[in-house]
Amino acid sequence: MTDHPAGLNRPGGHYRHTVTVPAGARTVHISGQLPVTPDGQPLAGRPFAEQAGRVLANLDACLAAAGANREHLTKVRVYVTDIGDWPAFDRVYADWLGPCPPPARAVVGVASLHHGVRVEIEAEAAIP
Repeated sequence: MTDHPAGLNRPGGHYRHTVTVPAGARTVHISGQLPVTPDGQPLAGRPFAEQAGRVLANLDACLAAAGANREHLTKVRVYVTDIGDWPAFDRVYADWLGPCPPPARAVVGVASLHHGVRVEIEAEAAIP
């Protein structure tokens, strides 16, 4: 499932340059998840690491509902309102993934996000 293209530097964060989906796998596309609690409370104004942790917990819930887990992730897109939060995100994300092989990933700086939160994540996973 992993490819490391020749001629590219090693990834600068917790991700892989490419991920190949196994033949016959089902794919789940997960919509952008915000740092919103299960009872609908946005965590705007809370520390970045707390917001990132809530988004990753929401992503876990989506994966579980699809019959998947972190090991099945193939692509993650992260939107942050301050690109300076990239290193903090990478630390929280690496801890969350643990020993799972990291998926391909992009971190994109954006002007703003719904509810005034600082991070949003969308993802794709392959379920064998």
